Amino acid sequence: MDLLNDAGLTVNHLTVTSCNIKDIVFVEDKINELKPQVVLGIGGGTKIDVAKISASHKDTPFISIPTTASHDGIASPVVSLKGLDKPYSVMAQSPMAIIADTSVIINSPYRFTASGCADVIAKLIAVRDWKLAHEVKGEYYGEYAANLALMSARLIVRNAALVEPNSEEGLRILLEALISCGVSMSIAGSSRPCSGSEHLFYHALDQLAPKPALHGEECGVGTIMMARLHNMNWRQIRDTLKRVGAPVTAKELGVEPDNIIQALVKAAEIRPDRYTILDERTLTQENAEKLAKTTGVI
Repeated sequence: MDLLNDAGLTVNHLTVTSCNIKDIVFVEDKINELKPQVVLGIGGGTKIDVAKISASHKDTPFISIPTTASHDGIASPVVSLKGLDKPYSVMAQSPMAIIADTSVIINSPYRFTASGCADVIAKLIAVRDWKLAHEVKGEYYGEYAANLALMSARLIVRNAALVEPNSEEGLRILLEALISCGVSMSIAGSSRPCSGSEHLFYHALDQLAPKPALHGEECGVGTIMMARLHNMNWRQIRDTLKRVGAPVTAKELGVEPDNIIQALVKAAEIRPDRYTILDERTLTQENAEKLAKTTGVI
């Protein structure tokens, strides 16, 4: 704000705490009143999502200024709404610019960075689910968008040893990957290249667990189990998550084993329109528990 004021610009600021309808309407009312040339979203994913969707509704340009690198919402056109009966993701608009200051983000708790890595690694499953939907249901599959998301995931897998506390090199690699994921969704016109069965598990667990973990952390654990269902190398995924310091078990997530099992069973119901491996391999209570135990999640 000081920098913008010094440049002769008029700046107003609002503080929000969650991405629910009430906060969005609050910001939209202020946009109507102030008629800004641009809306800046500054903070973590919630603040950026509120700025993104409010600006989109009011046909106002939006700039993303993340202070953490915890998930791909910093660059994507997608917003996850909270406080509804079901988790709900909507297309809003991509930022016209992203200002990711590594000297600021590196001072955020490292847990957020590890969570961001897990969210990127999850694209290995999202793209596999997308291709499955194309093969089984004839759903549109964009190879360029899919490859961009996969490239981001492989970049983190390949450079996992560089991602550690106080490493600017590792943080830059993660930010590039997160931004590429956002671009892949813009190209695809949906969240498909970045959100599959592992995200359905996250949404279910977020509803069931009394104290949910971070978005990327839950997606990472979901990625391990969905990789097992896809007959992928789930051990490599688990080991990469460990290397960057992301949780790989229910205990590390801080949730009960029963929450994991129930979330696996419930996940397929979250978005019936989104075909994933969970539609091919229906999970009962019994085989969900077996899956979680086989992969060491519980």
